[in-house]
Parts: sequence; C-alpha cells; structure tokens
Amino acid sequence: MTTTASRHPEDPGRLSFPRHSARTQRFTLGAPRAVTVSPDGERIAFLRSPSGTERANGLWVLDLVRGGAERIAADPVALLGGTEERLSAQERARRERSREGSAGIVGYATDAAVELAAFALSGRLFTAELRAGTARELPVPGPVLDPRPSPDGRHVAYVARGALRVVGAEGDGDRALAEPESPEVTYGLAEFIAAEEMSRTRGHWWSPDSDRLLVARADETPVRRWWIADPANPGQEPSRVAYPAAGTPNAEVRLFLYALDGSRTEVLWDRARHPYLARVHWSPDGAPLLLVQSRDQRVQHHLAVDPASGTTRTVHVDEDADWLELLPGVPAWAPDGRLVRIADEAGARVLAVGDRTLTGPQLHVRAVLDIGANDVLISASAGAAVPSAAAGAPETGEIHVYRVNELGTQRVSEGAGVHTAVRSGAVTVLSSARPDRPGATVQVLRDGKELAKIASYAATPDLSVSLRLTEGGAQRIPCAVLLPSHYREGEGPLPVLMDPYGGPHGQRVVAAHNAHLTSQWFADQGFAVVVADGRGTPGRSPGWEKSVRDDFTLALDDQIEALHGLAGTYPLDLGRVAMRGWSFGGYLSALAVLRRPDVFHAGIAGAPVTDWELYDTHYTERYLGDPTENAAVYSANSLVSRGELTQPAEPARPLMVIHGMADDNVVVAHALRLSSALLAAGRPHEVLPLTGVTHMTPQEQVAENLLLLQVDFLKRSLGLAQA
Repeated sequence: MTTTASRHPEDPGRLSFPRHSARTQRFTLGAPRAVTVSPDGERIAFLRSPSGTERANGLWVLDLVRGGAERIAADPVALLGGTEERLSAQERARRERSREGSAGIVGYATDAAVELAAFALSGRLFTAELRAGTARELPVPGPVLDPRPSPDGRHVAYVARGALRVVGAEGDGDRALAEPESPEVTYGLAEFIAAEEMSRTRGHWWSPDSDRLLVARADETPVRRWWIADPANPGQEPSRVAYPAAGTPNAEVRLFLYALDGSRTEVLWDRARHPYLARVHWSPDGAPLLLVQSRDQRVQHHLAVDPASGTTRTVHVDEDADWLELLPGVPAWAPDGRLVRIADEAGARVLAVGDRTLTGPQLHVRAVLDIGANDVLISASAGAAVPSAAAGAPETGEIHVYRVNELGTQRVSEGAGVHTAVRSGAVTVLSSARPDRPGATVQVLRDGKELAKIASYAATPDLSVSLRLTEGGAQRIPCAVLLPSHYREGEGPLPVLMDPYGGPHGQRVVAAHNAHLTSQWFADQGFAVVVADGRGTPGRSPGWEKSVRDDFTLALDDQIEALHGLAGTYPLDLGRVAMRGWSFGGYLSALAVLRRPDVFHAGIAGAPVTDWELYDTHYTERYLGDPTENAAVYSANSLVSRGELTQPAEPARPLMVIHGMADDNVVVAHALRLSSALLAAGRPHEVLPLTGVTHMTPQEQVAENLLLLQVDFLKRSLGLAQA
C-alpha cells in the first residue's frame, strides 16, 4: 500500500521539523482528546488546547442541541488567574506513568448524566457545570489528585496527601473517609505497578447509587527503595523511589468498601494467590466486579463482590500457559447481567459475552469501547485468518471499530486508518487517523449519520510522508518503509535505518500519517527507513505476541528477517545498516550491534533496558518469569549480567547510548552498567546523559537536538558524507 501526503507550508519563519515536532509534542497539541458523551445525547465533553503549540488544555463542550456549537466550560488560564501551574511530586509521577506531557486540565471525570465535571488544576479542585458552561473552585485541602464526582453529582471524591476524601458538590462537608496509617500507605490511588504496567490508573470507584466507594489501599512498605539523583545539582537530595524490581516484593494492595459515614468493609479474596488487582468495574448492571491475577499472570479470576459483606464469588477463571493479557474495557457487565470479556481461544483474541464467543479468527479484538443494550462496540485489527496483503487484503496497520452482537459483526469505521470511538446511546464519536493525511478527524454520529465534527487545532507538519505499508519475510512481518522524498527509482541503494519499538505493547506499523513523521524525517536525511513489528508486538494474534516468552531475542531475529525480506523490493544497502530505538527499541538496538554485528553496523539505544533484573515485576516476570528461578533466562536476554557483556560478538560496532538521568521507569543504572561493561570489554561507544529528563523527553530543546545528534552519529558511523 502506497500513499503520499501533500506538503502543508507553515508560517514564513518555518521551524525545522525537529523543533516543530518538539514544540507541538509530535503534533498532538490542539487535537481533541478525552471525549465523553452524555447519555441523553445532548452534550459531548472533551479536552483541547487552544492551538498546536500551546500545552494547556481546556475543558470544552460540543452542544448538539444547538447545532454542534462548541463552548469552553473551563479555561485553565482564567481559573488560575494567569499564574503559573504548580504540580506536586505525586502529580508529576502520575503524569509520567501515563506519559502525559501537556498541561492545564489533563484529565477529568463526570457524573452519570455528564452534567458535572471535576478536575484537578495546579493541585486545586475545580468543578464545571457542563450545561451552563461555568466552572469554580472548591476550597479543599491539597494537593488534589484524581477527583471524581458521584454518579448523582452530589459529591466529589478525591485524594490529598494519601487520604481519600469526599466533599459536597457545593463545597460543603469536606471530610476524610480513609486516612493513611503511615507515609508508605495511600488510599484511592493506583500503585506504581498498576499505573505503569496494568493500565489501571485509578484507585477509587463510586457505587451506582452514590452511597459508597470502593477504595484501594496500597502499602509500599515491602517495596525496595531506590535513589534517583540529579548529578548536575549535587546540593539536591536524591529522590527516594519505591521500585519493585523483578523478583522483589510488590506493594501490598487491599480493597475496601467505604460508606459516606466512614464505616468500611474489606473486600476479601485470596490475595496470596492473586496479589494483582488488575481491574475494578462497578455499574448498575451487576455487583462490583474485580479482575485479580496471580503473580506469574497465568491465572486470573473474575470476582463478583457482595457489597454487604465484602465476600467475593468466582464468576469466571482464565488460565494460560504463557500469560494473560490485560485489555481495555473489560471485564464488565452487559445490561442483561452477562459477563463481557476478551479471551484468547483457539489461537484468536475474541469477544465473549456470557457463555458465547461473538467473534472469530477474522478479527483480533483490541478493546471493548462500549456495551449497549443490543450490541458491543469494539476496536479490532485483522486476525490471523485474514489473507496476506499479497492475496488482496491490504489491512496492514489498520484498526477499525465494529458493532458486534449475536447476529454478527458490522464495521462502523470506513477507509484505511486507525480508528477508535466513544459511544453513549445513539451518539458515537468516531476518531480516524489516516495514512494519507496528517492528524485525525473526529466525527459525531447519531445512528450512523454525521451530526458534526469536533475541530482540531493541531499544527500541520511541513513534511510529506510517503508511506509504504507491506509485509516482510516468510513470516509476513508487518512493515512500514519510508524513502527520502527526493528519491527517484534507479538512483541506487540507500543506507538503511531500522526504526522499531519491536516489543510488547508497542505497535509501530500503523496506517496513520503522523505516526511516521519522525521516520520520514530520518528518511529525508538520506536513509531508507524500515519499521518492522516482529514477534512480541501487538495487533496480530495471541501466538504472535506470546512467541517471545523467555526469549526477547526473537524480536531481533524478526528485524533481520524483515530487512532481508524487503531487500529484493526496496533499495536497501545491506552493507550499511543501523538501528535506533527508545525503551524496548533501545534495548533492541543495543542487542543488534552487540550480537549481530554481521548485519548491523551502528546502533542508537535510547533509555534501554540492559539488565532485566533491574526492570519491574509485572512487566518483566510476565515474559521472563521469576529471576530467582530463571536466572539463565534473564542472563540470556540481558545485555549486561554481573557487570559483563553477555554473548558479545565481533567486530565491535559504533553504539550511542542515550538516557534521562531522572528516569524512574528505566533507571539510568541500565545505561551506566552497559557503558561500564563496554569499557571493560574495550569497546568504544558514546554516552549522552540527559540531565533532568525522565523516560519522556518533553523539553523542546532536548527533543530537537536529540534528533539532530542522532543523524550526525549515524552519518559518521556509516561513513556518509556530512552536509
């Protein structure tokens, strides 16, 4: 599949692409996000910043009663009186877990009618009347985290200094329901592992009747403490971080039912066998529903809670020889009381409602988006049963929205792209990113017919993306190929830059324009850029994802297979091949030059995991098991073990290692241990430490110069002439 986007010139000053991408946070600022549809179909709430270069999101309402008119319900600049936003350490940590780089109102919650919204801004609690479009501050103790209105709109629950508190919607009756017994305890917040790896970002849930809350209690006392220092500021004390590394203790998580008078009942399940509280669902359609997992993630129980006693009963049990994937929107109850879940059955990822499976191997279900009275709205990509692109089914990188019920499956989205949706009743908000145009369009549909569009203020990149979505090698590895915009057929082979993430939870080969902007920019510097999603990456089949159990190096094998498989079709110079990547992609890049220097001639490893015993429990143990039992597996998959390189091959190839010194996810010890081992082995390399930078690189100058320095390194390392 080949598509080309036209150029869209910007202002006369015209920033370089690296600076423009950094300033616009990869062209995401100004785009609508966090959409909520009212059940009466009259209002749509969403967040959006005022332009493609302004970070502060406001809370907006699209009024369908008034013909789709937009109005702002909460302006962060006005609410703060023009003062600078201040974030607590806990709020910064929450944003790091969700990779949130914007400012202003970054999240909100509403009552059941979507009439009252609550949000935290600069550590203060605000509410907005969405019908009237007015906002005000509620005077409560702070700094405030994760405020959530009760379904009836009469109260707001929030967290401050580890305590779960409740205040009346008019600002009356503020009190603490649950107060921490020690500084290591929090009520109502997701612990590190839940937020970083389980995609459970919250820790309290209102009852449908607004009279009680389920509240998670997280005790980090058992978790080992690490220290993250800022060497550039030696007078500043290091940060003390509770980090549950593989094979070490996790936080202890319990769950309580709290009445508004402060009385509580503990929710009981076998926490020794199933310590991970992965999901909580409480709706009018059934009892509180929990999903709990064993530590090895091979067994999970769906539990219904008796609100009177706190006892639980098992509704369903899943088991898997490798691991059980956690997916968005499930488990949940259907309006008729049946359990809705996503399951891996007969080699496919399917939607199950009650005792019936409603999809088959033609679809690979990604998420449940909404559960209606007559159907379930899901997102899905093509399943393993769909023929390859060569056979006439070119859906590489596409994700679509479907309506599913007992009568069959109906596609809601149209055209190549990455689509997702939010729905309530007859109103659906469909967001579509496409390969042939920048950004995304957001349509409001009622019963399938367009009512309005939500405007995007996102900046338009001054860059043409020429995207070829294809498959490489005998395994039909999904690939994206990008050539220089100035390249003409017959001009000869190009040096190759492999640009993967290449691992679990990170699909890079997607049918969307903006996802490939940086790769295209690298291509325009004189490279043929290949993005390959090999085994371990999501979106194809459970077997594809779970192939890497105990062996991440298969992901490298697939990069090589894709490279060689594409070489006969595209102008790839196999004598000049480099790889760049971040996080798992950084690990993969270092692995490439250390173990396969016969294929790869240079590598850029950004924030790489180098010793898997230094990474967290839920992620690492899912794929590699317990390091106390699988020491050989950890050593085989790590770049460094016991201070030495593992399985290094000759010849030594140029390697640039980049790492943020403030990273609390992949800590900088990974890069330092790799550099020490490389030095001990006599292998030259470059290390680029980023002072004050976390796992994200939101700082504009840092993000821009990182790209420029990488290009310089690649050209030097591959022997290319410098411009």
